[in-house]
Amino acid sequence: MANLDHVFHSLADGTRRAVIAQLARGPASIGDLAQHHHMALPSFLKHIRVLEQSEIVISRKRGRVRFCELRPDALAAAQGWLEQERRKWVTRLDQLDAFIETLAAKEKTHGKE
Repeated sequence: MANLDHVFHSLADGTRRAVIAQLARGPASIGDLAQHHHMALPSFLKHIRVLEQSEIVISRKRGRVRFCELRPDALAAAQGWLEQERRKWVTRLDQLDAFIETLAAKEKTHGKE
């Protein structure tokens, strides 16, 4: 399973998010991916390495060309964590809303006396 810290580190950069979006359409060569980004190839390859370390992307060499492929299961770990946090905050906000409604009702009751 992908390390959640590495996954979020990968997602923290716009270039890497763009690469993930490109690979969501299917596997692509490093050259095809790099042509959409305005940077030197060695700099672009650093982004690919970060994506590989987080296990979001795997790459394989076919002949002289290296192809990258998205591993959506690595993103599932981040999605699961985010969903868990979302549920916690929805519960907390519901509790806060109920508390505020209780205070407002008490204020109305005490204001009429």
